[in-house]
Amino acid sequence: QLQLVESGGGLVQPGGSLTLSCAASGRALNSYALGWFRQAPGKEREGVSCISSRDNITYYLPSAKGRFTISRDNAKNTVYLQMDSLKPEDTAVYYCAAASQFRLCVMWSGEDTLDAWGQGTLVTVSS
Repeated sequence: QLQLVESGGGLVQPGGSLTLSCAASGRALNSYALGWFRQAPGKEREGVSCISSRDNITYYLPSAKGRFTISRDNAKNTVYLQMDSLKPEDTAVYYCAAASQFRLCVMWSGEDTLDAWGQGTLVTVSS
């Protein structure tokens, strides 16, 4: 059974940077598309970024494009989200997830279609 554990969240000032990590256990990640999602207080969970299992094709939420970078290290069974130029509206609990297909990650809008979720890590952007 695939298990995911996020780390790297915390408090950062506007304009600052954070790198989130998501480590997997139980199964190898190399056959999964991987994604980062977030849920802000009082809002629905939304997809932030996805990376394919092959060719490292990426997708970004428009508000994250140019500021966030998703990457994966299959040897370490880990996916990362580098977040730069952070804004207060980026404040949320960030979750990683694994999907059997890249399109399921990109098109996710609340359905029970992803294979595994982490427990989340809180990112707070505030001065």
